[in-house]
Amino acid sequence: MLLDGKATAASIRAALREEIARDREKAGRAPCLAVILVGEDPASQVYVRNKEKACADAGIDTISCRRPASISQQELEELIAGLNADPAIDGILLQLPLPAGLDARPCIDAISPEKDADGLTAVNQGRVAMNVPGLRPCTPAGILALLDHYHISVSGKKAVVIGRSNLVGRPVALMLGSRDYNATVTMCHSRTPDLAAVCREADIIIAALGKARFVTADMVKPGAVIIDVGINRGEDGKLCGDVDYDNVAPIASAITPVPGGIGPMTISQLLVNTTKAWRARLLNG
Repeated sequence: MLLDGKATAASIRAALREEIARDREKAGRAPCLAVILVGEDPASQVYVRNKEKACADAGIDTISCRRPASISQQELEELIAGLNADPAIDGILLQLPLPAGLDARPCIDAISPEKDADGLTAVNQGRVAMNVPGLRPCTPAGILALLDHYHISVSGKKAVVIGRSNLVGRPVALMLGSRDYNATVTMCHSRTPDLAAVCREADIIIAALGKARFVTADMVKPGAVIIDVGINRGEDGKLCGDVDYDNVAPIASAITPVPGGIGPMTISQLLVNTTKAWRARLLNG
């Protein structure tokens, strides 16, 4: 089964569009996301355009905050502070990576947790760890939303997460192992001995390590569910994930494509978080 993130994300946007249209008059306005883009990185510009387009499709307003790469750390944090204080802004997105010379961590943590559309502040990451309500990191939330959409239960299943980044690996491992999902989770990384053997025991593999076609067929047991978070350029120059798709797909019971899998789901959760923040601020949750 192909887990179609593009189609699933479209259905999420459609549901949000209906929700926002229904409640916009009561709230007094549509949700509004402030998008901060620093510098001229071509990939970041493409990502931002895609996110702004998705917002428009769902009925979410955006405010563009473009700044040159020469902006100082203090100026960037002051920009964020101003957006925190603006009652017309529900969510704030700081597009990463930042140009050289800027420290992303204090900028992320300068964002109000209640406006943290990416779910990456230390406060919201802590809420993930404690399994209390908050705005969730978009990629992990997108992974779980995709599994839910296809009615793939993870309860009691063995899940292997390859990668331990704060963006994906750590939070998705915590979310899978929470009382909401009840998976038994192993988080693997570069120091994990005999990684292939660990993966062969998994009912679900989430690959989020950033190495092209790293997960090969000999690492996958028949019938496993494969979630590929990676976006890489292979030696042939073609876009590919962290999973050797052509050889793994015939073995798996379900698999995400690259592109068209987790990428669109990540953007969909940015919209979900912005709408949640809007609802919490203007519609009493």
